[in-house]
Amino acid sequence: MSANTWLIRGGRVIDPSQELDRTTDVLIQDGVIVAIGGDLGADGVETLDATGSVVAPGLIDIHVHLREPGFEAKETIATGTAAAAAGGFTTICCMPNTRPALDSVEVLTDLNERIARDALVRVYPIASITKGRKGEEAVDFHALAALGAIGFSDDGDTTQNSAIMRHALEVSRELNRPIMVHCEDKALADGAMHEGDVSRRLGIIGIPPEAEEIIIDRDLLLARLTGGWLHVCHVSTGRGIKMISGAKAEGVNVTAEVMPHHLTMSDEWIAGDRTLLNVDDPAGERAEAAHPDTKVNPPLRPVEDTKQLLQALKNGEFDVIATDHAPHARPEKVETDFAHAAMGMNGLELALPTMLALVRAGHLTLTELIRLFSTEPAKLLRKPGGTLAVGSVADVVVFDPNESWQVTPESLKTKSKNTPLLGMTMTGRSRYTLVAGQVKYDG
Repeated sequence: MSANTWLIRGGRVIDPSQELDRTTDVLIQDGVIVAIGGDLGADGVETLDATGSVVAPGLIDIHVHLREPGFEAKETIATGTAAAAAGGFTTICCMPNTRPALDSVEVLTDLNERIARDALVRVYPIASITKGRKGEEAVDFHALAALGAIGFSDDGDTTQNSAIMRHALEVSRELNRPIMVHCEDKALADGAMHEGDVSRRLGIIGIPPEAEEIIIDRDLLLARLTGGWLHVCHVSTGRGIKMISGAKAEGVNVTAEVMPHHLTMSDEWIAGDRTLLNVDDPAGERAEAAHPDTKVNPPLRPVEDTKQLLQALKNGEFDVIATDHAPHARPEKVETDFAHAAMGMNGLELALPTMLALVRAGHLTLTELIRLFSTEPAKLLRKPGGTLAVGSVADVVVFDPNESWQVTPESLKTKSKNTPLLGMTMTGRSRYTLVAGQVKYDG
């Protein structure tokens, strides 16, 4: 038998695409799901014991920063995809905040070669909307799509030129690929955290939620004008998702994502609180105020926003969950003060346990979580994965929803360790991650 032939035995198999949730076996041969049922077997097939664990379609993250090329001190394709596999992800999409930006045939060709050489999981590139992500000149969308770009984004920067955004959205109709927008009015966003009671208490210059919502509104108007496919990245305010939901109801072609940290952390984390919101898990030890690991963009918002985002998730207003995995090296993150620290936190290895806390609290079922983190992203990307149906590619995660572990720098595969969850005990962890039937992570 080949190395990508396995019998996964005795796990709780959950597959939203088939409305499947039962304890049974999964047989994989030559990288394909060939059977699901009890007492399966085949001569010479190696067995993975999934007793006490969940067997599900591999997780898919449509918003990841791999940092390569140009910022390998933060992360590389090798370390980032190792972190993805450890987190249960079989597919990730990498953002174009690289040096050079993913804005040309030459750069994307080079990236594809690096991915083929170094990646442990499937990686699909997201190309930039404008050359150099400078907002001044549109890229050759068709040429980059032909090289595998699954979407376009100036993530980290808003494409300020509305005419370029209009053109990008018009092209998205032809290519059927999303324009993935980072919504931020830079003139308003000159602070380091959410502008509100906590920022005033700490004496930190804040960023008003309107900085995000103004650009959401503009891009929704342009999507309505063009009929193009707008995807709103990392929505962080309750008003923002209400605007998006209202546009959807009017027929605007818009999808949206939410991040685990915006569902479970508020701006009080910047003041030192380490209580995961909307869950029943015990809090971590209080931390120093203004720790740079809590600095992220969009910023952590007030408690009320986390409640509204969670309710919108439960109502089906968000299309997918994503991580915005944003590794940074120590000098630019924690060896400086909060005002000057880089924005971003790790997510690939922490998303599953964070979201499982919401499951334990009764906000989501396991089926709903897997649908939002696997089945729906696969549909959005129109790529393999998101299902365990017989005949489908064997991209599979086996995770123990009850395993407790402490988040330490040594426990993480990512090259950078910037997360405010360091030192906290999380519950839920991947045991095996298989891509096309090959074990890429064995925990």
